[in-house]
Amino acid sequence: MTSAPPAQAHAKTSTLVAKLWNYCNVLRDNGLSTIEYVEQLSYLLFLKMADEIADDPFTEREAKRVVPAPYDWKSLARLKGIDLEVHYRKTLEVLAKNPGTTLGTIFAKSQNRITEPALLEKLVVDLIGKEEWTIQGTDLKGDAYEGLLAKGAEDTKTGAGQYFTPRALIDAMVDVMQPGPKDTITDPACGTGGFLIAAHHYIRENHMRDLSRNERLALGAGKIWGNELVTGTARLAAMNMLLHGIGDADGRSLITVGDALAEQPSRHASLVLANPPFGKKSAITVVGTDGRAEREDISYERDDFRATTTNKQLNFLQHIMSLLEMNGRASVVLPDNVLFEGGAGEKVRRRLLEDFDLHTVLRLPTGIFYAGGVKANVLFFEKRPPRSEGVPNTSKLWVYDFRTAKHFTLKQHPLRRVDLDEFVEVYLPGKPRDERVESERFKSFDYEELIARDKVNLDITWMKDPALDDADSLLPPEVIAQEIVEDLQAALSEFAAIAEALGGEITADADVSQAPDLD
Repeated sequence: MTSAPPAQAHAKTSTLVAKLWNYCNVLRDNGLSTIEYVEQLSYLLFLKMADEIADDPFTEREAKRVVPAPYDWKSLARLKGIDLEVHYRKTLEVLAKNPGTTLGTIFAKSQNRITEPALLEKLVVDLIGKEEWTIQGTDLKGDAYEGLLAKGAEDTKTGAGQYFTPRALIDAMVDVMQPGPKDTITDPACGTGGFLIAAHHYIRENHMRDLSRNERLALGAGKIWGNELVTGTARLAAMNMLLHGIGDADGRSLITVGDALAEQPSRHASLVLANPPFGKKSAITVVGTDGRAEREDISYERDDFRATTTNKQLNFLQHIMSLLEMNGRASVVLPDNVLFEGGAGEKVRRRLLEDFDLHTVLRLPTGIFYAGGVKANVLFFEKRPPRSEGVPNTSKLWVYDFRTAKHFTLKQHPLRRVDLDEFVEVYLPGKPRDERVESERFKSFDYEELIARDKVNLDITWMKDPALDDADSLLPPEVIAQEIVEDLQAALSEFAAIAEALGGEITADADVSQAPDLD
């Protein structure tokens, strides 16, 4: 099948997203949130796609029986009104009982949220029924679905944005990591699957011509997998991956559901791409090899961790360090506190410098995440075999300052992939790092400099925003106001974390996620 030209494909995607999004507005008046709508869409899309596969004369007979006939798409499409609504509820109940499969992940704990039969009928007949979801190419349908997820992330009331990483940042991270067909790729906090899909797309675009049929099939059969804590979000990830051609409707699920931090990895990866959830602490305290446990009702031991902490991001960093196979590499988005926090943070950073090669840090600007007040970085590191005693694996850390004098907002001035072109260029993907050249934004620091810093603080800055000194270069008032809000949100988050660590209760008034959006 010949794919459509990029402009034509983009137009089709935009039209489809607009069509689906307009109906979301109708259902919102009926009480559905954006994410609840996308969930219902996922159930119906799966049934429609399974039906199209079953009707495809080129599909092997054994691969056709994904959904039992009494509960397939045709059984829904022939009904109307209250009969449709009753049968839809029964279908969701039955299909939820398939644990461990893609089918089971998508329908786990599923419920019908469309209580008005006429609205459900319109969704089945007009929006889903009139489209062919498996024959027009995975990019078109997958991008349309991802477009809906992006719109859902803007719904601040549901908190859906915490599962969404800007696509421009994902693409830049994938471009410098250069995933290949031999990689095993995972994301332990995969959200809606953005990193996994981007990695798969990169391999398909750069290596597909060189792969055998079996190697191509292996890409979607378990070499790329993820984990997600929230059942509803795991559903969206599984459907997103399926629409992008990763996994099988009747195969084992490529998305596991549960707390990634609860136990040591049973499987290791050569490449980890992740943006763990921002937050004050993990729901469960981790007990590290130092034997310390902080006040919590529940605790569990991870003897592969260097430090005990309730800091969720530090625990995810330690988990990813364990998740990597030898010579594996990682690219992880983490908030500033991971770079400067004392105590457990210092222990983790020392281990990262000694046992791993922490070679690059990308300082990210504010205004690119839906979670307000986030100041974050991307850490790039590799797992290396131990060297001779006293010789660390990190010899030099390169820091790229993409924060100073960079100003973005979610709506008026969103981050674009082209904004990260310079970083990707100076990173020198696939080339020896000793060929890198310092610039105004890109500086290197030797291990001796790093380890001598107070508490091994890796939050390194050297640039100054010209707007602070030059009145002529002052930012527009709305941008200044937005940055003040983000700074206050970041400060509130830090104070809330300290208060909670000291045993205080965080009231609703301290919920910084409800701060005003000035975009």
